[in-house]
Amino acid sequence: MKNIISTPTNFTRVTEFVLLGLSNHPELQVLLFIIFLLVYIIIMVGNMLIFIMILVNPSLHTPMYFFLKVLSLLDICYSSVTLPKMLVNFLSEDKRISYTGCAAQMFFLLFLGASECFLLAAMAYDRYVAICKPLMYMSIMNEKVCLSLTVLSWFFGNLVSMLQTVWVFTLPFCGSNQINYFFCDIPPLIKLSCVDTSSYEMQLFTATILVILTPFSFIIVSYLLIIYNILKMKTMEGLQKAFSTCSSHLLVVTLYYGSGSLIYLKPKSIHSQDNNKVWALMYTVITPMLNPIIYSLRNKEISGAMKRMIHTAMNKKILFDGT
Repeated sequence: MKNIISTPTNFTRVTEFVLLGLSNHPELQVLLFIIFLLVYIIIMVGNMLIFIMILVNPSLHTPMYFFLKVLSLLDICYSSVTLPKMLVNFLSEDKRISYTGCAAQMFFLLFLGASECFLLAAMAYDRYVAICKPLMYMSIMNEKVCLSLTVLSWFFGNLVSMLQTVWVFTLPFCGSNQINYFFCDIPPLIKLSCVDTSSYEMQLFTATILVILTPFSFIIVSYLLIIYNILKMKTMEGLQKAFSTCSSHLLVVTLYYGSGSLIYLKPKSIHSQDNNKVWALMYTVITPMLNPIIYSLRNKEISGAMKRMIHTAMNKKILFDGT
């Protein structure tokens, strides 16, 4: 199953990989296919509903919902990079992915993942301005600023992704081509290299610190300032409103940063491939599925817009059926 070519340097170079997937038990493949197909449908429907609701509802054309719309778009793309290939592999004996395909999958995963890290930091800044500087909110978080923060998150995501992908795929892969994972990610891939990767792993760790901890630190500072201002509020209504606008974002940040950090910031000595698969599922599959649910359940404006949309659709259906 391994396609290799000879090279002038006395070793054979891998030109394609095999994704071993989540489980090596054949009897579980159909069940896993059904479960993750349902999960993928929930991700697509949930995030598309959020995106469309914000797009068509003028009352939701505010900075907070602009960022939420971008987050939904990122989650749709993010899950689509891994899940379709994983679903095919559940039912196919041929689990190969080309060298170029593997590099492309890694690039888009890193690009979308890093972009989401920076976008969550922009969303924290938005909440800080809304709560700590409410009278200046619309002037500070104007359309140009929101668009600039989004473009910056994509720019840094693209920069990180290009550097990391180039670093990984300049390594020689000359041994096994079997990746004990369900997508092409950095930790399982560098294990297949036939050279010492310690210097690269140090570069990876440094880059991860910058990508994860820099925006996360910004989020922490934003929320410390928010908490300080919340504690100064004297009305219970003000406290409840401030908490309700932040709780959804905090929950998403905890899920996303928590699972990502457990893979990329964990010491190599305690790396467990099976555990890594579970945490990778958290940030590539479970978090995109939960994001629309979290924001729908904990946000009155989103849930209200959804109820109005369902009510309008039902009225149109009744009207159509009656004609």
